[in-house]
Amino acid sequence: APVHRDSNGVLLAAGDSVVLIKDLPVKGAGFTAKRGTPVRNISLVQDNAEHIEGRVESQRIVILTKFVKKT
Repeated sequence: APVHRDSNGVLLAAGDSVVLIKDLPVKGAGFTAKRGTPVRNISLVQDNAEHIEGRVESQRIVILTKFVKKT
């Protein structure tokens, strides 16, 4: 099974809360997720260790783990 780690190498689990460490343009949604935005109750993408799913501004998006920090 793939191991999901944040930008600092901390192990991530389903249900964790993370914070964005960089402004991220969200493709198809027309907004930018700002640095410091909390993402609660994340889901892990089972077939890719670099992706997690979370809800930002009521949109379900896929986020690269290198742009998040566990809180």
